[in-house]
Amino acid sequence: MASSVMPMPMSVAVSTVGLRKSYGDKLVLDGIDLRIPTGTVFALLGPNGAGKTTAVKILSTLITADPGSGDIRVGGHDLAVDPQAVRAAIGVTGQFSAVDGLITGEENMLLMADLHHLARGEGRRTAAELLERFDLTEAAKKPASTYSGGMKRRLDLAMTLVGDPRIIFLDEPTTGLDPRSRHNMWGIIRELVADGVTVFLTTQYLEEADELADRIAVLNDGKIAAEGTAEELKRLIPGGHVRLRFADPAAYRSAAVALREVSRDDEALSLQIPSDGSQRELRSILDWLDAADIEADELTVHTPDLDDVFFALTGPTTGPTTGPATVPNQPKENVR
Repeated sequence: MASSVMPMPMSVAVSTVGLRKSYGDKLVLDGIDLRIPTGTVFALLGPNGAGKTTAVKILSTLITADPGSGDIRVGGHDLAVDPQAVRAAIGVTGQFSAVDGLITGEENMLLMADLHHLARGEGRRTAAELLERFDLTEAAKKPASTYSGGMKRRLDLAMTLVGDPRIIFLDEPTTGLDPRSRHNMWGIIRELVADGVTVFLTTQYLEEADELADRIAVLNDGKIAAEGTAEELKRLIPGGHVRLRFADPAAYRSAAVALREVSRDDEALSLQIPSDGSQRELRSILDWLDAADIEADELTVHTPDLDDVFFALTGPTTGPTTGPATVPNQPKENVR
């Protein structure tokens, strides 16, 4: 007999309905709806000036939404009714470090502990634990002005965690970092999410969103142009194909004659077949090759990446999309 117990609904860390913000005559956010589950990474992408930082500032209580905006809740608290409760639940790390370079890393941490009204002993213990977690213990007694960019960013995030926030807004947290420091920051973000923290991420690095985010929204002209998983967004954009490469010229010619709607590369002995990369289409191609007794030496699946999605959705001739299709996860490229 089927169980009568209903599954528990997933809790929501951040939700907005009809979020709007204007500066004078300029409408920056035009009715933004978001629903971000607890313990996930949500990435907000968009060109410069699209309103990403404005959204973060509103949700972190730094500025207010326009009158007439709908319900906005962060950490279960109504932003308009109880902003202080929202502040107690969140942490914010901006693209420009809040670290004071004139004092040491440890002193920056202790200052933050004082701001959170931690007892002296608890503040020192919390600071020491976070400095160790972020691999900053050896540099703790040195002025923060001597830190590298990656170290300053780690210290900035460590300071954000002093109050043990369950929701963290990261506004372009890896801007200006070298690839190694960026990957280190990714590891830290994954650890936070594994501990149940919700991360709201804005970034200019599409690879970063692809690596980290459970869901991604693309903001353009004040509206959400599309939202979904990285794979769902990639499937919105045409250009996916399967590439067959042959070592045997005779097999290549036979396949080129028999297959329809293919692009030929006679020099590389390869055929390009339009495809969404679905399992059904791949099986069909493989079944056809078997039936025709033709062997391809390499089959590669190509799908659009987030760069393609970004440019398609934020280009001057592209309007907002109705929403992403739901598709199974696919690798960007798979070689058989």
